[in-house]
Amino acid sequence: MSAKGECGKHGHGRKKKLYKRLFYSLLAFIILIILTVFIIWLVLRPSKPTFTLQEATIYQLNATSPNTISTTLQVTLSSRNPNSRIGIYYDLLQVYASYHDQQITLPSTIPATYQGHNDLTLWSPVLYGTTIPVAPFVAAALSQEEAAGYIVVTVKVDGKLRWKVGSWVSGHYHVYVTCPAYVAYDSSGGTGLRLQQTVGCSTDV
Repeated sequence: MSAKGECGKHGHGRKKKLYKRLFYSLLAFIILIILTVFIIWLVLRPSKPTFTLQEATIYQLNATSPNTISTTLQVTLSSRNPNSRIGIYYDLLQVYASYHDQQITLPSTIPATYQGHNDLTLWSPVLYGTTIPVAPFVAAALSQEEAAGYIVVTVKVDGKLRWKVGSWVSGHYHVYVTCPAYVAYDSSGGTGLRLQQTVGCSTDV
């Protein structure tokens, strides 16, 4: 075998070893970053945000035939970030109302929001729906509750959030919020049915 052929093989072998070293170095670096982020995540242990229904006023909730409902209400929701080292990006939040487990308004989209450490954020969307189809029993239940002077609706929030730790931002997490609201005619003589007391909401992330 010629000296030239041997040199070519040795050169090829050195390149192969160099590529392997580069590959393993890069892989070790990536694993180190992932491990560091995971350890930080475990140490910080992010807590899910706390939602509260502060106010709810129903201006219109009418059953129409055949089996449809028209609704107009305004709600005030608060969200508190309980984390002292983690921020929250709310990339998408859609608020709507349901009655007897059936959606009775169109979703109202809240603009994207960043919530800092221990911050409190308020939103006051108007929810409405015109001739929304419902099951036959829903209209009958609404008539009975209106005659009794109260209505129980549920305000729901469906959306996506991301956690922010320093300069690192997580992927999207689904957030689902449920707020039961007991509303009755305003004893002070105001218009519409109003929420009788603030309500703590259940939050799933």
